[in-house]
Amino acid sequence: MLSVVVPVHNEAENIAPLVAEIAALKNRVPLMEIVYVDDGSTDNTIAELKRIQSIEPMLRVVAQTPRSGQSCATWTGVAASTQPICVTLDGDGQNDPEGIVGMFGVFMERANAGHRVMIAGQRAKREDNLVRKISSRTANRIRSWILNDGVSDTGCALKMFRRDDYLALPYFNHMHRFLPALMIRAGVAIALCPVKHRPRTRGTSKYGVMNRLWVGIVDLIGVRWLQARAKPVHLVTREEKA
Repeated sequence: MLSVVVPVHNEAENIAPLVAEIAALKNRVPLMEIVYVDDGSTDNTIAELKRIQSIEPMLRVVAQTPRSGQSCATWTGVAASTQPICVTLDGDGQNDPEGIVGMFGVFMERANAGHRVMIAGQRAKREDNLVRKISSRTANRIRSWILNDGVSDTGCALKMFRRDDYLALPYFNHMHRFLPALMIRAGVAIALCPVKHRPRTRGTSKYGVMNRLWVGIVDLIGVRWLQARAKPVHLVTREEKA
């Protein structure tokens, strides 16, 4: 019923411990598969994934080349998944998989009430350096003000949604930063769930500030345009008879 999708680039050191943490949740949530998407890694990531795959039956490995970015790798993983509900998280070990349990409870509560919903994890205490905290906080405030998505931490990779809802969204590079706004545009409600965040203990961060700033501004303008061009989804239709 549940697929965990993890996009990675050069995270060989984090593969084994994170897969073990995710797999340990199988007795608490209906976890059926863990889908790792290697985004053109140049280190030992693929070899390590194959090694863990030989001993962990839930692990599936998808490789894409050349490197195409987090949004593309996430889309590839969701498309390759086989379960109706997907949850995404980063492969650097900073997202605590334990948060999936609480998110699933909220998701099922809303789903059983007949609602289409995406659960957005919100980092209760972000374990990053000051530059990342300040730049992320500033970007989140600007994005939330312009898009009015009601989410204070859209940068948290822990998100849970219906696979079909996600794949129906308009795809573009960097879309992972705007999932709440895109889901709202598609008629999907957003529920927030506090999750733990941890310091990076292995590997090297791929995060950059200046190299994302201008791209983020362009994307923000594009998403605002999509919102403005959205049409009401409550249409009256009928089947025509010959």
